[in-house]
Amino acid sequence: MKKTLFLAFGLAAAFFSTAALAQDRYRERPPVVVSPDLAAPWVMQLAGPNGRPVVYPRQAAQPRPVYQQREAYQQREQQPMVRRGIFDRSPAEPVAMRPQPIRGQIEPQFLPQTVAYDSKEKAGTIVIDTNNRFLYLVMGSGQARRYGVGVGKPGFEWAGEHRVTRKSEWPDWTPPSEMIQREAVKGHYLPARMDGGPENPLGARAMYLGSTLYRIHGTNAPWSIGSAVSSGCIRMRNEDVTDLYERVNIGTKVIVM
Repeated sequence: MKKTLFLAFGLAAAFFSTAALAQDRYRERPPVVVSPDLAAPWVMQLAGPNGRPVVYPRQAAQPRPVYQQREAYQQREQQPMVRRGIFDRSPAEPVAMRPQPIRGQIEPQFLPQTVAYDSKEKAGTIVIDTNNRFLYLVMGSGQARRYGVGVGKPGFEWAGEHRVTRKSEWPDWTPPSEMIQREAVKGHYLPARMDGGPENPLGARAMYLGSTLYRIHGTNAPWSIGSAVSSGCIRMRNEDVTDLYERVNIGTKVIVM
């Protein structure tokens, strides 16, 4: 009986002694230190008052190959875009399965070049293929000088035959009233008139077609060449429209198809 009481008393004393030690041990819990580097893994370190966070060195980002950058750009372009100006590219081009141009660049096929071109039209005639975004100046002998162009966006396409009735260097721009009203609804307010110059959307040269409001002209957005972006005009790079301007005369036949 005495042995049993002694054993019970010993176990109780040991239990209360352990509990007291545990309470004393965790009375002041050590701080949890978290790494301030958001790029590092989430690290929680139990340490004393002088503990320091564990910080992993950030790895330098490796540049992606050019083709991956281009793929990412194309995927982003397929998403709906909010237009911030009348010269922004159209988010969708029904006939264009081609890669979208990167701002500041132009696809090589849209640079001026002499190509084989079989046509019944006389030398000096301009033929504009709006579907493929090319302007051909017929040279005869089965050849033509080809330029890349920007054409009318969806809803502004047109086709027909006209003559060059006027030529102008660094033309002024007077937006049509319909365009001013149309853009005002979108919150884009156009000037009543803009003097010619590098910032003018008509660019360095303009060739007016018949009695219409359509023109073959330069641009202040050369990266848009090869896209359907305009309100019906045919736009070219400034250096290209200047070259074409010197090669054609008033009265030149222009076929848009």
